[in-house]
Amino acid sequence: MTDTAPEIRRLNDAFRRSFIGGYVVVTSGVAALADTERRALLRSVRAFEAFDTDNDPHAEHDFGAIDLEGSKFFWKIDYYGADMNSGSPDPSDPALTRRALTVMRAEEY
Repeated sequence: MTDTAPEIRRLNDAFRRSFIGGYVVVTSGVAALADTERRALLRSVRAFEAFDTDNDPHAEHDFGAIDLEGSKFFWKIDYYGADMNSGSPDPSDPALTRRALTVMRAEEY
């Protein structure tokens, strides 16, 4: 774990739980779900707490896998620079970082 991991984790958790402070993107497979199933999936992303060393090796809470009604989904947070054209130079600094959370079917990965 890096010395910035606790701050990155805090920022990621706040964004994931509220969907405020970044961009939320769903893939075509998620967009095609029935409204009730898509809402349930997004609620599951917000409530996700099943972090372990396998899915969170850097302790940043930036990835999760969810099983919902027999289907597997992934969500992932990526860090971009303010211009959204390159990676963030420091994901622990909100002034330098734009977060994007993507929700997808596992087979779309």
